[in-house]
Amino acid sequence: MSGAFEAATGDGPPLPDLEAEQRSREVRAALDGLLQIRRVTAGGGGGDPAARPADWERRQPVRAVALLLEAAGRPPSALDASGTRVATGYRVAAGERPGTAVVAWLGPPGSGAAQEEEAALRACAAALERFGWDALLYKGPRRHRFLEVEPVGPDIP
Repeated sequence: MSGAFEAATGDGPPLPDLEAEQRSREVRAALDGLLQIRRVTAGGGGGDPAARPADWERRQPVRAVALLLEAAGRPPSALDASGTRVATGYRVAAGERPGTAVVAWLGPPGSGAAQEEEAALRACAAALERFGWDALLYKGPRRHRFLEVEPVGPDIP
């Protein structure tokens, strides 16, 4: 892998098996960096300074949520070169409101993603809540479930 680290949103290519260990190290380093940003920018607000999303996360919720899900060991979905979904997992996209993200559980046709959707999204929500994000489960069109995710607490500098 080369270039700047990008968290897996579920809309990229699958990660080759040979790169899984390197990717794991990169994810851990990115998470450590994020938690350090939280500590440095928390400024004496009491409690665990790493528990409240930093300004950077609030400005880039898709990247932040994708990083947190990947760091929690949740698998991202993936697309092949033609845009066909080839892996079951989370997909993070921008929410309708600024500062929010939407997480869906998607997979290739016949993969069983729809049957595991609710349990998988609940696991995603639990992981995000440990990192200071509210994740509410909704049922959308055609009964597909999704999470609407936003940072916990007010945006206080």
